[in-house]
Amino acid sequence: MSRRLRLTPVLLVAALGVALLVHMSPSRAGSAVDPAPTRAVDGVALTVADMDRAVTFYSTVLFFDKVSDTRTTGPGGAGARVVTMRLGGERIELIEPPAGSAAPNRGGGPSVDRWHQHIAIVVSDMDQAYLWLRRHHVTQLTPEPERLGDGNPSAEGVRTFSFEDPDGHALEFLQFPPGRGAARWQRPSESIFLGIDHTGIVVNDTEKSLAFYRDALGLEVVAASVGHAPERGHAGSTVKELRITAVRAPEGPAIELLEYRPPRAERADLPKTPADGIVRWQTLLAATDARAAAAKLGIRRGLTAADPDGHEVQLRTRK
Repeated sequence: MSRRLRLTPVLLVAALGVALLVHMSPSRAGSAVDPAPTRAVDGVALTVADMDRAVTFYSTVLFFDKVSDTRTTGPGGAGARVVTMRLGGERIELIEPPAGSAAPNRGGGPSVDRWHQHIAIVVSDMDQAYLWLRRHHVTQLTPEPERLGDGNPSAEGVRTFSFEDPDGHALEFLQFPPGRGAARWQRPSESIFLGIDHTGIVVNDTEKSLAFYRDALGLEVVAASVGHAPERGHAGSTVKELRITAVRAPEGPAIELLEYRPPRAERADLPKTPADGIVRWQTLLAATDARAAAAKLGIRRGLTAADPDGHEVQLRTRK
């Protein structure tokens, strides 16, 4: 198998119902936003238990390229190994805590719980991508790929599939049909794995989350939808509706705010973690002045903030 997975004919059956937002043109209509300093969503950081295993998975199975491999220094996190991986124009950071730290928080449980976060990877051929994961015995979160529709014209023809990495981080494949998604996903490519479209986080109250991401950090609302979400909770209660709001910085993938209705209660709030402790996810935001952005959020020390649901955001300065 070559370094870039090539396209060959494969036929698989798509099934399972999920919800998805297909992005529209950027717009600030209806919101008075202070144009805050966020320049880019730099990606996400994921804590892993075994760095070599994680790097092998992302490079061999998903064809990410390794960009850097460093050790942190200084108080609060010294000795952690950080590997930056790139797919297309987007990056992730894999973080292995120093020896002796607590075990990483593993994923699992319903995707409707408020601690949930995922990364959506765009593929050019869902059948080939799915078959490739099967060959590598990757843990599936959904039985098979699905073609969306369900009366939503904006999502018609989009295909999705959910799975997880060796540490339990939720991942998703997206394939956009012609005319859907960003223009870059429609460019001819011999690669199957193209890049990261968005990271999705489950929230309890979209308006409170927008006060954080849009009003305080200056991200732009680029799409919004409400649709049917037939997911079932621990006690058998059915989630009937899903509100999706996408926010975006001038650069980088989008952040999708996923509000399930009625709201979920299980594992509602993420645990607080020390700076050198285990963080399952962090969304990375580049700002013109990270300290000024932190001050706007009321952070007096450090550059890590928690949104209203406990999802962590790490601020970085980029001039």
